[in-house]
Formats: sequence, structure tokens, C-alpha cells
Amino acid sequence: MAETNKRILAAGTWLYPLPAVLVTCGDISGEKNAITLAWVGTASSEPPCIAIGVRPTRFSYGLIQRYGDFVVNLPKADQVSVLEYCGTVSGRTEDKFAKANLTPVRGESVRAPLIAEFPVNIECKVKDRIALGSHDLFIGEVVTVHADSSVLTEGIIDPAKMDPVAYFRGNYFRLGESIAKRK
Repeated sequence: MAETNKRILAAGTWLYPLPAVLVTCGDISGEKNAITLAWVGTASSEPPCIAIGVRPTRFSYGLIQRYGDFVVNLPKADQVSVLEYCGTVSGRTEDKFAKANLTPVRGESVRAPLIAEFPVNIECKVKDRIALGSHDLFIGEVVTVHADSSVLTEGIIDPAKMDPVAYFRGNYFRLGESIAKRK
């Protein structure tokens, strides 16, 4: 067996990069919230599903449970301050929409609001919830996707125009250039 200079690290959340997103939940006409999440990922292609990890102690957790849907709002890099704010205060005590100057917009298929200022909004209906430990995994089936024309090239979301944000161990990163193209 070959020798390496690799060290054994403690088991933990070392996967990177993670998308940094703002998930909205609740009812646009009533109680609603926005929560910054990085425990987010594609879970299925057919049907399209997104998984989000949420602590049961969070205000958003109860809203997602109660209403059965959520919206994954994708920010541009210049919107990191909104992610920082929404990730450090509780919706139980503050109206994050008002304090962060976010405009809630009615979706097509869910009760949770979209964020007008974010270029991509992905409406999801909860298919399942799995208790894992510190977080529960909500699996949401993607039912509608909204994309601002400013981030599209030939009808597809263009990462160069999107200027996406990644998260790793307490820090946000702007994603860089493409280094390989799938054939």
C-alpha cells in the first residue's frame, strides 16, 4: 500500500463547496420566514428533488412542517450580506423580510413566498422528512422554477451571469471559472 502525507481528520461535515441559499417558508399572506442554509443539495433528477437540512429547533422547521412546502432562493455573490443577516437572527423575534429589505412574492405552486430580489427561486413541495440527528432532512419535489432573464443564456441559468455563492466552514466564497466542460 502506498504511503501518503494525509492525516486522519475527525468525522465531520467536510464536503465542499456547498450552495449557500435562502429558504423561505410559511404563508405569503401570514407567518413567513427566511432561513440561510448550506445543508442543501440535489437529491433526485426524476422527479427533480432538493434536500434541505434544518434543525428542529429552528422557527422555519415548524413552518415547513405546517405548510408542507418551501422555496429555495439562489443569491448572487453581492447578496451575501442578506445571507449573513438571515442566518444570524431568528424569525421568531424579527421580521427578516422587513429588516433585510426583501420583497415576498406569491409563487405559482406553493404558499411560501419567493424573494423578488434573488435571481432564481425554486418552489418545492415536501415529499418526505427524515430525522438524522442534529438536523432533519426535508426532501422537496421541485414544482416550479423562476429565473430572472438577466442570469439566462439561451434559456438556461448561466453560472457566469449568476455569480453563485458557496459556503465552507463558516465562510462564503464566490465560485470561479469553469475548468472543464462536459461533452
